[in-house]
Amino acid sequence: MNRLKFLIVINLIAFIILVFFYDVFSPKVQNKKFPSKNESVLYLKSLTPENVTRTGYNVWLIFTKVAENSPLKLKFQNLIDNVLNVTSVPLNFHVITDSLSRRIALSQFVNVSSHAKHPFDWNFYDINEVSNIMKDIVAVLTPHFSSKPGTYYSDALFYISLGLYRIAPLDQEMAVILDCDLYFKDDIVLLFREFDRFKGDALFGLAPELSPVYLHCLHKYRLSANTTFGNFYNLNSTSGLVHPHGFQGYNSGVVLLNLRRIRESQLYSKVLSESFVDYLVEKYMFKGHLGDQDFYTLVGYEYPNLIQTLHCGFNRQLCTWWKYHGYNDVFDNYFKCTHKIVILHGNCNTKILR
Repeated sequence: MNRLKFLIVINLIAFIILVFFYDVFSPKVQNKKFPSKNESVLYLKSLTPENVTRTGYNVWLIFTKVAENSPLKLKFQNLIDNVLNVTSVPLNFHVITDSLSRRIALSQFVNVSSHAKHPFDWNFYDINEVSNIMKDIVAVLTPHFSSKPGTYYSDALFYISLGLYRIAPLDQEMAVILDCDLYFKDDIVLLFREFDRFKGDALFGLAPELSPVYLHCLHKYRLSANTTFGNFYNLNSTSGLVHPHGFQGYNSGVVLLNLRRIRESQLYSKVLSESFVDYLVEKYMFKGHLGDQDFYTLVGYEYPNLIQTLHCGFNRQLCTWWKYHGYNDVFDNYFKCTHKIVILHGNCNTKILR
């Protein structure tokens, strides 16, 4: 028993020393707007052995303002355990975080590394540097797509996927960015295989929003326009419209990014400009509150070729808030999902029944 206690104490001391030396000797962030090849706004490198091959399976997460008793801590732990348990390929995790939260994330990665089925790698990125790199994007989008504009640090969190092409190393060509309130029922490699289905111009891949939130947000526009924008998906066809079978909008809990195409796309630079965003929100009489998701939804209706629509099984949202707030009569039409479920999404703090 004494020997066991001794070993536990030694392991604890070793872990504390590990974290300390990472804090002291880890490389500082690269303060460059567009990282050169093999550079990024790297904050802290992982302890993965040098002989582990870095793969193309890049998973980005946002993990900030997390305390020891924070619900987000448990969600993050559950997601990492879950993803590593079902994956059939080595993964590279990229976590955007702050100094306090990264200690918690580091502890989780170290703990899970002892029993992970496949090797994995991780890197941390400083949220303050990320916010600085994206400040022009945030300034353009926040007035239209944030419920509480004005808090610079908080606002940046809601738009990171749109500026990830500036943050990731240039040799990273494809990535997925995930919310932490997800549960994978099947291999994450199925999600990465969706890149092979991207149409020629598609930059992003998102699954539909499974609530009538955009039916609500587009109320004024729908009064004056012959449109399917905000309609649930259906078999009936409205001829002459870009989305003849309805368009529920997108949910950004799961986003696929073809970073190479995004960096090369002149059209993407255009749609991110202040003049074009102003044009979109004026055209659709739109005031949103869901950050990047609102932007994806407007762009997806205006330029459907830029976004590959994933089937709902890749982001099976569980939130039923709108069912009990004015839309009970139509909610089930939006909420239905008949595809095989790969990812469950416990949005609006919905419990995930596995």
